[in-house]
Amino acid sequence: MTVFSRLFISLSLILTVSCGEKQTQKESDTSINVTEKLTADWKPLFNGKNLEGWTMKINSYPLGENFGNTFRVEDGILKIRYDQYGPEFNNRFGALFYDKELKNYRLRAEYRFVGETAAGAPEWGFRDSGVQIHTQNPKTVKLDQQFPICLEYNLHGGNGTDDRPLGAICGIGMHVSVDGKPSKEFCNPAKVSKTFHGDQWVTIEIDIKDGHVTHYVNGKEIMNYSDPVYNPENEYAKAFIKDGETEVTSGYISLQSNSHPIDFRKIELLEY
Repeated sequence: MTVFSRLFISLSLILTVSCGEKQTQKESDTSINVTEKLTADWKPLFNGKNLEGWTMKINSYPLGENFGNTFRVEDGILKIRYDQYGPEFNNRFGALFYDKELKNYRLRAEYRFVGETAAGAPEWGFRDSGVQIHTQNPKTVKLDQQFPICLEYNLHGGNGTDDRPLGAICGIGMHVSVDGKPSKEFCNPAKVSKTFHGDQWVTIEIDIKDGHVTHYVNGKEIMNYSDPVYNPENEYAKAFIKDGETEVTSGYISLQSNSHPIDFRKIELLEY
C-alpha cells in the first residue's frame, strides 16, 4: 500500500468518526429540545399569590362565597382551613374549581396534610381529601349539593401507624371501568398501595387521554382505569345524561375541602 493510500484511508476514518459524533450530538440536542419543550408546556394553575383563576363552591353557600375563609393563600401556599367554622362542621363540604373545562391533559400537584380535622366532621374526614377531574361545571352545582359530580383521586394521609393508601378512584355520580370491566364500586383502590405519614409533601399526577386515566404518586404509576360514565341512579348526575348518552369526556378540575386541613404549593397543567 502506498503512502498516498494510507493517507486517504486515515482521512476517510477521521471524517466518518467526525460525522458520527456530529450526528450523535444532533440527536442529543433534539432530545434536549424535546425535554425543554415539554417542560416549557407545563402551565402553573396556582400563582402563589391569590386565587385568581379559581372559584369556590361550599355546600349551602352560593357559588363564589368563601365561607370562613376556607380557601386562602399564605406564604405562597394554597391552604384549605376550617378554623372559622365554629364547633360544628355541619357538612359544609366544598370544592375549589379551576375556571376552564378540560379534556386531554396531565395534572401535577404537590400537597400535604396538616393540623387537626375540623370539629364535628365525619370520622372518615381524618386526613382525607381529593383532587377531582371531569367535575361538573361549578355553575351547575346546586346550593345544597354536598359534592360535585366528578371523578376523585382520593388523597389519604397516614395516622403514623396504619396503612391508609392514597390514589383510589372514587366516582361521585360516575362509574369507570377497571381492568377493562365496568365497576359500580364507589371507590376502587389503587393497584399499588402507598401510605404517607406525617406532614410530608407528596406529588401526584393524573394523566387523561381519550377516556384512559392514570394515577401517579411521586412519579410512580399506581392506578389506571377508563371509560367514565354518568351514574343514572345519582340524582344530580342524571341531569347530564342526554338522549341516553352517559359517556363523560371532559370537565373541570377541583380541589376538595373535606374537613381536614390540607396545603397545595404547586399545581401545574400540561394540555395535549
